[in-house]
Order: sequence, then C-alpha cells, then structure tokens
Amino acid sequence: MEDVIKKLKKIEQEAIAAIKASSSQGDLEGVKVKYLGRKGRLTAFLRELKNIPSEERPIVGKTANEIKEHLKRQLELKIQELKQLEQNENLAVIDITLPGRRAYFGGTWHPITQTLREICDVFLHMGFEIAEGPDVELDYYNFEALNIPPHHPARDMQDTFYISPKVVLRTHTSSIQSRIMEKQPPPIRVIAPGAVYRCDADVSHTPMFHQVEGLLVDKDISFAHLKGVLTAFMEAIFDKDIGVRFRPSFFPFTEPSAEMDISCIICGGKGCRVCKGTGWLEILGCGMVDPAVFEKVGYDPERWTGFAFGLGVERIAMLKYGINDIRLFFENHLRFLKQF
Repeated sequence: MEDVIKKLKKIEQEAIAAIKASSSQGDLEGVKVKYLGRKGRLTAFLRELKNIPSEERPIVGKTANEIKEHLKRQLELKIQELKQLEQNENLAVIDITLPGRRAYFGGTWHPITQTLREICDVFLHMGFEIAEGPDVELDYYNFEALNIPPHHPARDMQDTFYISPKVVLRTHTSSIQSRIMEKQPPPIRVIAPGAVYRCDADVSHTPMFHQVEGLLVDKDISFAHLKGVLTAFMEAIFDKDIGVRFRPSFFPFTEPSAEMDISCIICGGKGCRVCKGTGWLEILGCGMVDPAVFEKVGYDPERWTGFAFGLGVERIAMLKYGINDIRLFFENHLRFLKQF
C-alpha cells in the first residue's frame, strides 16, 4: 500500500509543478486534461482501484480523492492569479492623461410614446377627453357592437388573435366606443389611445402597434365637423399647412365612411418614391357613426349624430421622422433611439 500512496504523491507533485509553471489559461487547461481529464493520470489511477486489495481500497481511495480536490483548488488559484496579472498589465498601458469617455446616461420617451403624447395633446386642446379600455377584449365589443356580426365578411379585413371563441386581443381601439356610450349619455368627445394586435408582420406592419380612436357624438354633427377636426389635427401634428382629401371607403361601423389622405410631406405633393408618385399619403380612416351602432347602446339615431376616426401612431411617427421600416421602433437599437 505504501508504494501505491507514493505513486499518488508523485502524481500530485508533478501536477502541482506543472500548474506553477503554467503561464496562460491554455497551459492550465492542458494540465487539467493531463491529470484530471477522462483519460488523465489521476483518473486512470482511480479506475485501477478495483485491482487493489479490498482492505486497502478505503485508504487509497480517500488519499486519491483528497489529491484530486487539492489539484482542483490549485488550478482555481492559478487561474485567479493569471487573471490578476492580465488585469495589471492592462492597467499598466492606460494613459491616465487622456480625456475620459463620457458615459451616456441620457434617457427620454420612446419615439412612439413621444408621438402618442403629441397626438393626445392636440386633441386635448380641442376639448376631447382620453378614454381607456382592455387590451384583452370581448368579441362583442371588438366586433358585434360595431355592426360586425359573426361571419360578416368585414372580419376578414383584420387578422385576429383569438384567446377563446368569445375573447380576442383587440384589433382596434374602436372597441372602446361602445363601452363609453353604454356608460355615458351624449354629448361625448373622447379619444382612445392604446395598443392593438393583428396577425401581421413586415416592413410596414407589426403584430402589435398603436392606434388612437376618436369619437364625437352630439346634436347636428355633420361630416363637415369631421373634416374640420381632422384637418386642424394634421396641421398641428405636422406643424404646417397641409393639403387633405377624403376618399369614399367602407367601415361597418360608419356610414358614410372615408379614407383621409394628406399631401406628401416628403415631396410637398409633387410626387416621389414615398408617395409612389401620387403626391398623397393615406393617413387614417373615418366616417359618421352608423345608426346601427347607436341603437346597440340605446342612443336615438334620430336625435344624435356623431363621427369616429382611427389613426395609426406608428404611421404618423414614420412620416414625422422619415422612418421607412416600422420594425425599427421595436428592435430597441440604442443608436436609433438616441436620435429622439
């Protein structure tokens, strides 16, 4: 047994000498493999314990395990020593007379948040109030209350995330319209900003984006009021006189319905790549609230009229800041965000 113990001690001494002679972590890894690896000398020795007489195995095994743990500690100490030496060498080459690099601690609102707050400020100055509703919405408020019953073809216009057959992630903040009208008698003048969700993703669409829904209900409200409010909004948000036009369109919850275009803010209406040579950019959808929507919330459509509109916050932000890929808003690259 004494010969076996001497053999173990010799392996330990050789390993410690190799550890002390190592000058890099690569050298230490070689020592570790040579002595403690799967085919290492100490590992191979432990595998031969079965050939040692049974009465000697406990003592030899205990000694071998102690040596193994000792070598592991020596390896770890040497690693720390080499790291410290490397750190000291790096510090030695620093020129302390050079000017320091200023750390960037600046922070501000995300460009989408900036645009959303600006949109809300414009409408608040017009006398609108802000309304909120749930992101996870009942199918009834997202569709049926807006004159979009089950199997209506208009549902195909929106790729919906369904939580269950009767619960969805809202596809528009228009779902807040009926919730507000159920709780509050006219007159109503609200905007509903928030996130909305659709199964869509490319350079101009993301599965989650932001909308601002507007609703105004009162006596004798006409399409002229709608045009006046939206024209004033566009001039305020883009900080200049801007040409607008309204094209007939279709939305189940408004009648008549329209798409609103603005003169291209890039080329001033002359025609460019952004506006595809037309001089116009589509900006939002709008219309007069359909009487069927009023009837569902108990409003008398003979007494009350109103208009609604929905605009995309990302769309306006892209035009304001000249951004050509909507995904930049959500990738959170610091170089992009620092511009705002």
